[in-house]
Amino acid sequence: MARAVQPSFVAIGDDQPVGERVLALEHVSVWLEDGSVILSDISWSVRAGEHWAVLGPNGAGKTTLFTVATARRYPSRGTVEVLGRRFGESSMLELREQISIVDPHQRMYDWFTVEEIVLTGITGTVQPQPDRYTDADFLHARKLIAQVGLAGMGDREIQSCSQGERQRVRVARALMTRPRLLVLDEPASGLDLPAREALIASLTDLEWTDPNLASMMVSHYLEELPPTVTHALLLRDGRVTACGTAEDVLTDARVSECFGIPVQVGRHHGRWTASGAGTWS
Repeated sequence: MARAVQPSFVAIGDDQPVGERVLALEHVSVWLEDGSVILSDISWSVRAGEHWAVLGPNGAGKTTLFTVATARRYPSRGTVEVLGRRFGESSMLELREQISIVDPHQRMYDWFTVEEIVLTGITGTVQPQPDRYTDADFLHARKLIAQVGLAGMGDREIQSCSQGERQRVRVARALMTRPRLLVLDEPASGLDLPAREALIASLTDLEWTDPNLASMMVSHYLEELPPTVTHALLLRDGRVTACGTAEDVLTDARVSECFGIPVQVGRHHGRWTASGAGTWS
């Protein structure tokens, strides 16, 4: 099956310019010392205002793509450019500081408050550094806490928060630096239905609060995608099986090919679903 062609522009208006490119991979491959190929010839770009879903079965290469896209790993071959800076020509540490990541495994000490943890997003540290915060930082943190649906909880110790609330705290923390690229690594992992829906509502609101923000969400499940997802990339065995707009990529045929079983894809009120459609004949 041919790959979907990635659109070269965002159709916002007849004369609307192309969004600024914030992430670009060109012919990227990653292999191990034993010769095992993890990613093979990946070419992909993300532009300002686009919200990407990266989907695929276990072992597809999603985690490796995540580490490359967030400047945590060099590719074995190919070029990577993040926020206008190319790997090999810029400090990887400095690049990492410009990318905000929501990781469900990120450490948070029980005795710190919600506000203290959100503020650590400024310094990228585990422990608060209050001497480095300005009055504007405190106001911004409180605004973000309210934005993710946790208004009035800034003084609560994180140990009293549910898993879903903690994940929304991580989202607010990631937004403290007003990033241009937000990367979410399976953000709904381990959440029950109410917590997942609260998280998705918070992510959906980002389209209105920061329309130029670009995002990349790694997930196994279509049901975890916010309705604001604009594009999708499907991976299988380290290769792209489809890449383009969500409407073009998230189809029965393409999702079935990616996951290796017959899948029926649906969409209701902007939310995606996927269910098994029998077995291969």
